[in-house]
Formats: sequence, C-alpha cells, structure tokens
Amino acid sequence: MSNPLLIPFDTAPFSKIKNEHFKPAFVQAIADARAEIDAIAQANEAPTFENTIVALDFSGQQLDRISSVFFNLNSAETNAEIQKIAQEVSPLLTEFSNDITLNQDLFQRIKTVYEQKESLDLTPEESTLLDKRYKSFSRNGANLPEEKKKRLREIDAELAKLKLQFGENVLAETNKYQKHLTQESDLDGLPEGEKEAAAQLAKSKDLEGWLITLDYPSYIPFMKYASNRELRKELSIAFGSKGFHQDALDNQENILKITRLRHERAVLLGYKSHAHFVLEERMAETPEKVYSFLNELLEKAKPAAEREFSELEQFAKDLDGISQLEKWDSAYYSEKLKQKLFNLDDELLKPYFKLENVIAGVFKVSEKLFGLQFEEVFDIDKYHEDVKTYRIYDAKKELVAIFYADFHPRAGKRGGAWMTSYKSQCLKNGKNIRPHISNVCNFTKPTASKPSLLTFNEVTTLFHEFGHGLHGMLANTTYPSLSGTSVYWDFVELPSQILENWCYEKEALELFATHYQTGELIPMELVTKIKESSTFQEGLATLRQISFGLLDMSWHAADPSHITDVKKQEELAFMNTDLFPSMAETCMSTSFSHIFQGGYSSGYYSYKWAEVLDADAFAYFKEKGIFDKEVATKFMDHVLSKGGTENPMVLYKRFRGAEPNIEALLERAGLLDTPVNK
Repeated sequence: MSNPLLIPFDTAPFSKIKNEHFKPAFVQAIADARAEIDAIAQANEAPTFENTIVALDFSGQQLDRISSVFFNLNSAETNAEIQKIAQEVSPLLTEFSNDITLNQDLFQRIKTVYEQKESLDLTPEESTLLDKRYKSFSRNGANLPEEKKKRLREIDAELAKLKLQFGENVLAETNKYQKHLTQESDLDGLPEGEKEAAAQLAKSKDLEGWLITLDYPSYIPFMKYASNRELRKELSIAFGSKGFHQDALDNQENILKITRLRHERAVLLGYKSHAHFVLEERMAETPEKVYSFLNELLEKAKPAAEREFSELEQFAKDLDGISQLEKWDSAYYSEKLKQKLFNLDDELLKPYFKLENVIAGVFKVSEKLFGLQFEEVFDIDKYHEDVKTYRIYDAKKELVAIFYADFHPRAGKRGGAWMTSYKSQCLKNGKNIRPHISNVCNFTKPTASKPSLLTFNEVTTLFHEFGHGLHGMLANTTYPSLSGTSVYWDFVELPSQILENWCYEKEALELFATHYQTGELIPMELVTKIKESSTFQEGLATLRQISFGLLDMSWHAADPSHITDVKKQEELAFMNTDLFPSMAETCMSTSFSHIFQGGYSSGYYSYKWAEVLDADAFAYFKEKGIFDKEVATKFMDHVLSKGGTENPMVLYKRFRGAEPNIEALLERAGLLDTPVNK
C-alpha cells in the first residue's frame, strides 16, 4: 500500500508519485475495477436501473483517477520513461475497456433494463444515462458474434498503440528541430521582447546567440515578424513537414494504418464509414450534413478569402516586389497589412496583456457573470513549479472546483492548449463531489527584463480554454459520465468559443487590460482597433478551418483502403480551399494530432459548428448586456451546469428560446456582404 496512487486521494499527490508507481497502480486498479464489473454482471438480483446502470457508472473510479493523472502528465510533463509506460498500459486499458463492452452477461442486464425503459419513470438525466450506456455497448460490438468481437479487440489494441506513436513522433519532431542563429541581422524585424526570448532560449541550451524552435511562442513570432524570407521558408518547411521525412519519426504509414483500422472497425459494427459511426452521436448526425454545412460556409467565405488573398498578394508585391506569395509569407505580410490598415500590431497590444493580469481578467469576467471567487493557494501538490493552483468558491463561499493552470512551454510538454480534468463532478451518497480542472497552454515565459506578455491571439486562447474550464467547474449533474465536458463533440466548443467574445468588448477589457509598467488602462482607440480588426482576413481564416474539416472528412467519411499516397490524398481534400501554392516538402496530415491522436476524428468541423452556436448565443448577451445576470444565469443553468444530461439542442433552445441562426456567425465574421449574397 506504499503506492501513492493506490491510497485514496483527493487532489493528485504529484510529489509522491514516481514513474515506477504507475504500471503496478494500473494493474491493481484494473483488477479492482474488473471485480466491480463482475459483481454487477453476476448479481443474483434482477437487473434494475440502480443496481446495473448507476452501479456501472460509478465503477472503476480509482482507475479513472489514475488514468487522468498519468495521461495528463504524458501530455504536459512527459519523458521517455512515461512514454514507454504509456505504450505498455494503453493495451491493458483497451483490453479492459473491451472486456466490459463485450461482456455478454453485463450487456444482457443492461439490455433488460433498456427494454423496460418506458415503464421506469426516469428523469431526463436518467433516461440519457440509460441510452448512453446501452449505445456504448451496442455501438462497440456487444451484439457481434464471437469471431467479430475478437477482431474488434485486435483493432482497438492496435489503434491505441498507433495513436500514441503518432503523438510521440510529432512531439519528437518538434523537439528535434532548432534553428541556432549567431548573426543578429537574421532577427531583423523581430520585436525586442522576442529577440530576448530567443536569446534566453539559446542560453538555456548553453549556446551563444539566439534559438528559434517549432514551439508556438518561438515559431509564430518569427513567422510573423522576421524579414529574412529564406529563414521563414526554412522554418515553415520544418514546421509543415513534421512526421513527413521518410525516417523513424515518419507518420505516413501510421495514418494509413489508423484510417484503415478505423474504417474496418466501423464496417464491422454495421456502419458505412468511421465518420458515419462517429457522427451518429453528434449534433451533425451524418457526413452528408457535415459536408453540406462546410460547403455552405465555403460558398460564403471563398469569395471573401479570394479578395483578401489578392489584396495580400498585391500588398507584398508593392512593398517588396514579391511576385509569388508563398505560405511562409502569409503571417509576415498579413501582419504588415494589418498594421497599415489599422495601425495595430501585437507589440502595441502586448504591454497591456501581462499574463497575470489576463488571468485576473478571466477570473473577474467569470465573477461578474457567474458569481465565482478565485483564491490562489499553495497547499495543493503540483507536477511542475510553473503550475499555479486555485480554489474556486461560489457567492456562499462553498467550494466549486480546484483549478490547475500551466501556461509555459517546456521540452516534456506537447504544443497547443487544452483543458483537462483530474476529477469529475458527480453526486455520490448525497454529497456533491466537486471537480478538479486544469488548463494547459504554451505562452512565452517571462524574460530577465519582461514578464510574460501575451499576444491578443494568446489572450483569446486563454479565455477559450478557461471557457472549457468553466464547463467542467460549474458541472452539476448526478452521474460522472454525463458531467462537465462529457457532451456531444460538436457542442463542447460552445462554452470555450463564447468566452472569447468578451476579449473584444470595452466593458470586459477595462477590467484587466492595463499597461504592465505604468498601470495605464488600455486606450479606447486600441479597443476600437481590436474590434475593427477582428474581421481582418476572416475569409482566409474561415477557409483554413473549412479546409481542416474537409481534410478530416476525406480521411474518415469513405473507405480509405485505396489510399496509398498521404500527400496526394491531402491535395485532393484541399483542392477547393488552398489559395497558396502547394509545397512538396510539407504535409499537414502527418502532424494533424487533433484527428490522429486526439478525439477529433470526423469532428474537426465542430469548431465552425460551435461558432454558429457561440455567435448566436453571444448575440443574446449583446442584446441584454454582456454582463447581464439573467442571461448569464440561463447560460449557466441550461448549458454549463448540465453537461451531457440531455440532447444539446434541447439545452441550447432552453437557454436561447430558439435554434441557432447561421446569420449571426456570418454577420460577426463580416461575410454577409460577399458578392455571392448580393
């Protein structure tokens, strides 16, 4: 019992956990969870909602907690040893998951309760849980004959390993590349703060000069500001070719295997494709509806995108005589054009967005909307010194959630930004168990002379992830599997995307956007410019998101067995959306972790889908006032607290009073005036 993961804990005991604790903890917790499942499946009493469906939902909680600690560390603070353990325990977890789904006795009990559904007088939440539980079995092979069940197990075990391998390759490729610069002229155009960060990075590796890496806080400013076009080209190719080098870290074969196995699995279960399988449990319902949605947006966005591209092309030509605009020119000339049109750039804005102030800002916005109070605490164990910990209370000073915030890049941390959970909310033995939520981002670290100052894009990223966080924190459901972000995938981005809107509002910016040196409030002319520039190149941005959605669908909405060339497949998918010349050296798919490692396969469209919801929902706030208590309370009561307890459209309509309207998104994006609509 000396294993800290096997002793009941509230907050995760990070400082006590050693790598060698993980595998024995998994083995023991799987055995314990298996015993719980067997007790439910072999019970002598007739199956009831309580002794079967509820008992199953609350089973394996220790295993869930160990998994959340381990896999979160594998994303935020990994090393070779943790990655090796992940490869060892993932098949065990997949096998255990399949053992549950393919347990005939257990399924029989669930089926018996499901068939009595109409006479059970269930609440909407209970009814959803029963539906979800029955479908999780029937959709994952419970009705299959034995030989097909066996094949399903093999597929799932192989997929678990391939997805991990895909992600490890992307992380290794990101860490492997570094551009060591010794001539200061190579950094021409870069703001002083970015140069200082590059120098600090070099120093941390015992190098003279400056270091540029593929981590976002290093890569993105370089692409945006560096005037050396050849260096931008080199960085762009390095970034765009991750997993595409025909070497040990190449992901092409992994992609072909993953997509073929996913398709085989879907067909085995009676579906036409992986996308048909996935979308059955989404608001969009079918691949046809996803294509129809993406193509409708494409029709509206493409004329605007083409105009914006021509404008950018002409601007680059006039400014620097560039005859052919390339992908590595996009961020650089877009930034220059934005400065010209709006006299606005990130360097003007960054002094007003000190990381600590932005955190305080998102807290204040949440306090005004939902009555939350935040207290930074130092008695909660953490996995890295960069992590900040908070207790969050409601107006009655009752605990709402524990919050972990991890904001800076490091070698053991994958790129991007995400929200995750260490403990789910639920109602157990009459007690409301409160959740432990984490936000993980990759923002520039403070330097010797400057604190961490965020670009405006990073400000919206922080608000976005905190919106997911609120979805987890404010959860108020009975069952853990329906709590917080356990919702349809194309609904999960609504709470995150709606919160970004406050970043553009004067009333919200006044709460936190003060100059880090003078304390001066952000000038209103800058707020006006932020607002005015919010639709700058929105056509191109929309086209980019649509292209990723179409790429995802091209891999998953049809039989991929004929595909042998990953790059060719990608070019076909991008045919109607790519305005830049194709680059032979790069391939988006080989590092598209969202769909090949994360949970977004057949679901990348959901970012745009949720934008329709968030634009429509925020229009309601704008109508009544962005801090209107009544609207905020309705949003909390019908969306944030309800998790996956009912169909998301039912919840949305309860909040809004009607279904969402795509016009709100098109209007916000400035796409209503495109020629196609005139």
